[in-house]
Amino acid sequence: MKLFVAGLPYDLDDAELMEIFEKFGAVVSARVAMDKETGKSKGFGFVEMQNSEEGKDAIENLKDISLGKKPLIVKEAEEKSGPPSGGGFRPGGQNRSGFNNNNSRRGY
Repeated sequence: MKLFVAGLPYDLDDAELMEIFEKFGAVVSARVAMDKETGKSKGFGFVEMQNSEEGKDAIENLKDISLGKKPLIVKEAEEKSGPPSGGGFRPGGQNRSGFNNNNSRRGY
């Protein structure tokens, strides 16, 4: 079961996040989301629990607990929706070849 965790202190790392959730069962992975430009935490992360019952137990026991200034929000992660990244559509009417889609239909 994959969990979304928000309200994390900005100095919390992956190992500390894993440690918090290991109290409720086996943790497959724990990742704090990091900003690519600054390298700093975004204040949320994802934890994957091996067992969904243990995941539900973690959700129940950690909701509204504060590790810092904000209360934790722990819930089942939602699957990403929408088109996969890296698709061929580009704003401005250009396709991957760099030609304007409108012109290519007209034979220019």
